Amino acid sequence: MKSLKEQTDAKIAETRSVKPEFMQNIDELMVQAKVFQQGANAVAIGTQVPRFALPNQVGKSISLDNLLAKGPVVVTFYRGSWCPYCNLQLRALQARLADIHALGAELVAISPEVPDGSLNQDQIKALDFIVLSDQSAKVAEQFGVAWQVPEVLLEHMRVDRKLDLEVINNGNGNVLPIPATFVLNQEGIVTWRYVDVDYRTRSEPSDIIAALNAQ
Repeated sequence: MKSLKEQTDAKIAETRSVKPEFMQNIDELMVQAKVFQQGANAVAIGTQVPRFALPNQVGKSISLDNLLAKGPVVVTFYRGSWCPYCNLQLRALQARLADIHALGAELVAISPEVPDGSLNQDQIKALDFIVLSDQSAKVAEQFGVAWQVPEVLLEHMRVDRKLDLEVINNGNGNVLPIPATFVLNQEGIVTWRYVDVDYRTRSEPSDIIAALNAQ
């Protein structure tokens, strides 16, 4: 099975062949974002994360405290079901979910999408982990991974993808989470994290499992 990086690299190459100018713009944008250290304020290793409660796919409130009472928690922020890189990541995590659960941990994926729009019923049934809705991106902000989306990306979403973020995210039309993953011990302390403002790169599930094993 291909690693997640191999899958995302293939998606980047595919998009670059179809829209080279757009991808060049994104390359430059990501370099600029890293120069300005966007994502540098993400919750640090060794610190407590903010507590939160958010609605799941069917609108039921799920609290981090209740999850931590059962064991370690992996929290991953993703942009939305419309993002092909996010879908690759979620499928890769689903494929290794048994290994995560075997270590006593729960996996929580958070995006700004409204609860009834983030996934359809078939997709919900195919996932065995928790998907939560952070419509205002407030929890992403508390974790230090909220990102004001540049206009070049917003235009791409509106024109090329026919996406209306205000509708998808219930009024939040320009703030998305930086793709980030945090491994928390049962006390809610970050023991490992992966934060990269370049939305085309994601943490490998094998690294998450290694971090859980190291606790």
